[in-house]
Amino acid sequence: MKGWPFVNTASERRAATLAVIVLVQALCAMFFLGDIIDDVMTADAFFELHSAVELLAAIGLSAGVVFLMFELRGVLNRMDRLDRGVRAARGEMADLIEQMFEQWALTPSERDVALMVVKGYGNEAIAEMRGTAQGTVRAQCTTLYAKAGVEGRAQLLSIFMEELLAQDGSA
Repeated sequence: MKGWPFVNTASERRAATLAVIVLVQALCAMFFLGDIIDDVMTADAFFELHSAVELLAAIGLSAGVVFLMFELRGVLNRMDRLDRGVRAARGEMADLIEQMFEQWALTPSERDVALMVVKGYGNEAIAEMRGTAQGTVRAQCTTLYAKAGVEGRAQLLSIFMEELLAQDGSA
């Protein structure tokens, strides 16, 4: 299942697995039902043990199909709720970052650097992406930390985490 192009997360793998199981069970149930119908049409063998076992298997497989369809629906609903939650958290984080940047009165260059710092990039990577010298990035980070009232990257990130995790919206 790892190589499936449309399956990216554990939840998607679980949903795809359930869908495949539902399909296999439905095919098996249809096979047994078709065999039972064939047995009844060709001979009066409906009351034989063989036919009774096939009927029980078909009923069990059909019940499994129904159960797994409900389970698949539940998995898909949970995935949808989680996806909406992640999108909301991303939006809240973006809003929070923007509010803090405004509060700190960062210049456009400092905002770019600050956003890259929050994303976890080092000075060298930031300098390369922005086409500036590492010394310039270090100076902008120093100014950023001073405006934010922190001593470094870890404290800068902790400001955002505290704000996001605060129960009542105030850190």
